[in-house]
Amino acid sequence: MHVDGKRRWFPNILCARCHKMAAEKDSKSVSGMEENKENQKPDEGLSLEILQIIKESQQQHGLRHGDFQRYRGYCSRRLRRLRKTLGFKMGNRYKFTGKKITVEMLTDNRYLLLVLMDAERAWSYAMQLKQEANTEPRKRFHLLSRLRKAVKHGEELERLCESQRVDAKTKLEGQAYTSYLTGMLQFEMQEWKSAMEAFNKCKTIYEKLASAFTEEQASLYRQRVEEISPNIRYCAYNIGDQNAINDLKQMRLSAVGSVGIAEKLEILIAQTRAKQAATMSEVEWRGRTIPVKIDKVRIFLLGLSDNEAAIAQAANEETKERLYESLLSECRDTIQTVREELKAESKLRERASDNDTGKVSNLQYLHSYLTYIKLGTVVKRYESMARVLQTKLQEPQQDENKRGPRPQDLIRLYDIILQSLAELPQLLGVEDDQNFQKEVSLKILVYKACRCFFIAQSYVMVKKWSEALVLYERVLKYAQEVQASASDSTLKDLPDVQELISKVNAEKYSLQAAAILDTDDAAEVPLLTQVKDTKPLCDRLDVFRLDPTLLGKQPNLVPFPPDFQPVPCKPLFFDLALNHVTFPPLDDKVEQKGKGGVTGFIKGFFGFGS
Repeated sequence: MHVDGKRRWFPNILCARCHKMAAEKDSKSVSGMEENKENQKPDEGLSLEILQIIKESQQQHGLRHGDFQRYRGYCSRRLRRLRKTLGFKMGNRYKFTGKKITVEMLTDNRYLLLVLMDAERAWSYAMQLKQEANTEPRKRFHLLSRLRKAVKHGEELERLCESQRVDAKTKLEGQAYTSYLTGMLQFEMQEWKSAMEAFNKCKTIYEKLASAFTEEQASLYRQRVEEISPNIRYCAYNIGDQNAINDLKQMRLSAVGSVGIAEKLEILIAQTRAKQAATMSEVEWRGRTIPVKIDKVRIFLLGLSDNEAAIAQAANEETKERLYESLLSECRDTIQTVREELKAESKLRERASDNDTGKVSNLQYLHSYLTYIKLGTVVKRYESMARVLQTKLQEPQQDENKRGPRPQDLIRLYDIILQSLAELPQLLGVEDDQNFQKEVSLKILVYKACRCFFIAQSYVMVKKWSEALVLYERVLKYAQEVQASASDSTLKDLPDVQELISKVNAEKYSLQAAAILDTDDAAEVPLLTQVKDTKPLCDRLDVFRLDPTLLGKQPNLVPFPPDFQPVPCKPLFFDLALNHVTFPPLDDKVEQKGKGGVTGFIKGFFGFGS
């Protein structure tokens, strides 16, 4: 269309093109279904890969990133295209006419796909409302309504699959899909027994299907079983099975690669702890009992020992790092909650003009305890990372092109540990606790010794023998101070100081030997190659010298950046003639006081005076 000599494209043309592309894409999938239908024998009946279709659609249209609204829009568009292709329209643009798919209409498996997409659309809308219900609780009613709608469509799909025109595999998949939707509805309604029965039925069907088909299809069924297993154990816990929470924790340890399952397990475990936290009222630390009135703090403290045990039982470093990150995230959120309560408490104290400011309140002491847990977890996390790096340092490097771990990496880890330990003595309520201060100072000495050891190792790598030797002596000094002032019970929680002393003694002897060998090699090298000259190559072309740096990545060929060169300055112009100019007098222009009268008035009126 041309307007004012210019071509304008309207949005409806673009939308028509988008719909055309989507229809072509759907026609390809439809043609694939028709090919399967043609290859299918008459006595086999209609077939529909229900789980495979919904999994592929979910992964390609938003659910990989948890975008249920995008997936719901895709289901609506696919429903429209299927109805148009099959000629199964629900009225016209002015009036809606509801239609139901009957068993007699099952001449094409796309009729089953229509009902499946209806169920998926309602389910995705329910999951979208579940995300939004965290901030808007009223949406929970709409969520349950959409789940009931999804179950209704699932039951209709199961009824259609019971027909003789549908094969056995599709019948089983239809039953499993309906059981899954029913279980989700009962789970949201907290009908634990009914939800558990529905999930168990779904799990049984998928396990049977996995054992009857090839490995590629079986992996899809096993994945669905892994998804619903946490829900089954959570339902069992709510029914009364106390061992179910332990099963959930074990599932969390094994869910390394599947991020979605791990997040789901974290939510279920948090819900379980919230129910157990009602019985917790106080906690004891450093001989003082602290009442705990905040629910979030109760939940965190209740799961602290379980989290620490899970970290200790972690099979690999990836799982351990994920658990550490989860624990620290919970701890930060809990500390933030206590800080908000502290602000409210300080405002109340100001209004009440409380003079007892020297005593640390229970809430402040609780904040100190949670900060102590956070800093201790940080120390344990980086100590674990340091142990892994030490193990890698001792292993021979296989790939020379790949950069391996170096002692400098460990120095940074011990810096973070020392920073965390330096904050502990400043916590409110423990400034006068001599035992606590002594324990922290001993830990600082031990980790200073470890840090100093790896600084010495980094100096050895660059052949700075004297600096490395001094640092090794400093390590021995720190270690001997720890041994002199620490008891056996205190040393249990710290790195092995005696092993560190043995390492230092061994490194000192090897360092002395390497230094002697290095001096002998240096004597054999001609003095010409020992001269350090920072001149670039262009300035010493007449002098021959072996310079290995010329073959490196940054050869010193020319001075860069170039030196500054003097240039003429821009001249400044001064108006010297102005000093010698004589201006005419302006006395006749200046109004003189005292001289006036009729004559001056007439001159001014006729312009004689100007």
